[in-house]
Amino acid sequence: MLAPKLEFRSPLNAFRVHLVRTSLLNFAQSLVFTTWMIYQAQILGLDALQLVLIGTMMEISILLFEIPTGVVADVISRRLSVIIGTLLMGVGFLVMGLASSFEMALVSQLFWGIGYTFTSGAYDAWLVDEVGQEQAGNAFMRGSQTARISGLLGIIASTLLATLRLDLPLLIGGGIHLLHGLLLMVIMPERGFTPTPKAERTTWRVYFGTFAEGLKVVRSRPALINIVGVGFFYGLFSEAWDRLWQIHLTDTIGLPAALPPQTWIGLLFALDAILGAAAVEALRRRLDTANSRQMTASLLVSTAVMVSGLVVFAIAGNLAVAIAAFFAFMIARGLVEPIFATWTNQHIDSRVRATVLSMQSQVDAIGQIAGGPPLGAIGQRSLRLSLIASAIALSPALALLARVWRRSTPRIDARPAV
Repeated sequence: MLAPKLEFRSPLNAFRVHLVRTSLLNFAQSLVFTTWMIYQAQILGLDALQLVLIGTMMEISILLFEIPTGVVADVISRRLSVIIGTLLMGVGFLVMGLASSFEMALVSQLFWGIGYTFTSGAYDAWLVDEVGQEQAGNAFMRGSQTARISGLLGIIASTLLATLRLDLPLLIGGGIHLLHGLLLMVIMPERGFTPTPKAERTTWRVYFGTFAEGLKVVRSRPALINIVGVGFFYGLFSEAWDRLWQIHLTDTIGLPAALPPQTWIGLLFALDAILGAAAVEALRRRLDTANSRQMTASLLVSTAVMVSGLVVFAIAGNLAVAIAAFFAFMIARGLVEPIFATWTNQHIDSRVRATVLSMQSQVDAIGQIAGGPPLGAIGQRSLRLSLIASAIALSPALALLARVWRRSTPRIDARPAV
């Protein structure tokens, strides 16, 4: 017997909730992430390897919990999964802001990583089910633009708060996450999702059955296998960049002494948010999200710019060249995210969407765990070499994307069969 469709009514429709949620999430995360590498290096005194190991702890928690939380979202409630994850991420930020040691910082990433797994596949799956496949591409693009604008405000706030105390952005960002989670309890609808009957949730058979169905989808679609592979290399390179670029800019290249380092970093993030929003708008107007070859070509070009930007940033001998390479890399990376999300969702059946997306995040986590520690160890000797090695680690994604492009057809079936 089929379970009744789960329905939670809200004063706002799903698209508006998506924009509200994206705004609050990116404001809070920009508040935290703008200066938290400087916080970890200056206040906690972490070296290059420890900075990367902080990220590795987060990825280990993602690896362990991604599939279970993704399956929970498929058989119980995607809305509930997103709310739980948002609250846990808030706790993680608060713990980091209160941290006084490397070990406490590791614990904060455990909270944040588990919280992220509750939202990663569940949120995209919730959005596609609520707004419909045809509107999903526009929703992802609009969300990306909203994220840029709210992120810019978060960057400004983080830079100002950090001039007072470096832990303030983390503490306030964590608090906003908690309030954001409570707000979602009131405004987040769930009308397009039918949960598995309660009687079938008493054993793990249903959970593993849903996971097996998601695996079947991936294995049956060669293009999707390649995209999951691309996700692995996106993960493999990313820890070195995410954890070390600020330290490379401040310690290796050097920033003018006219302003504190956190202010320069805030300015870079702010300009990136403005340029990135313009780039996403230009892409949204020109990209046909139903054209497989066009979407794959966009991913291929953007990834090639990322690889080139990484290399130039690593070897730059002066600040102007390094900043130009930074913007090239960051804008290209910002374009990859909405294209990648839209392309992948078009190849997944709704019943297992959250599970397959969680599998994809798990592969990304495996890549980050595999690449993080060795790249961090290289960074202890040379930050330049570490960033060059991360560019090399990303390069195989170009070959996989080229293969997808050669084999793709112009149009995509929006309702694939499992």
